[in-house]
Amino acid sequence: QDKEFRGILLLVGAILLGGTFFYALVEGWSLIDAFYFSVITLTTVGYGDLSPTTPGSRLFTAFYILMGIGLLVVFIERMAHYIIVIRNERHQTTPESES
Repeated sequence: QDKEFRGILLLVGAILLGGTFFYALVEGWSLIDAFYFSVITLTTVGYGDLSPTTPGSRLFTAFYILMGIGLLVVFIERMAHYIIVIRNERHQTTPESES
């Protein structure tokens, strides 16, 4: 319902798709491997099983991380905010038992 949240969600999807297609085309990885690498890179997990091999891919990855991590942090913060709001609303609407 929140336009700002939808916008952030679309940006997260776009950056993941962009990274996925970039790595699939430039590195020759399957779409699954490219998506996997995009997700683990932006979430800073970085298992190390895949890594960019060309100078262009490495440069792209540096900018991809700088742009993507900030966006993912905003997205996760917004999701956490909504979870807290919903949780608080549920506690306020539940009738408390009288002693």
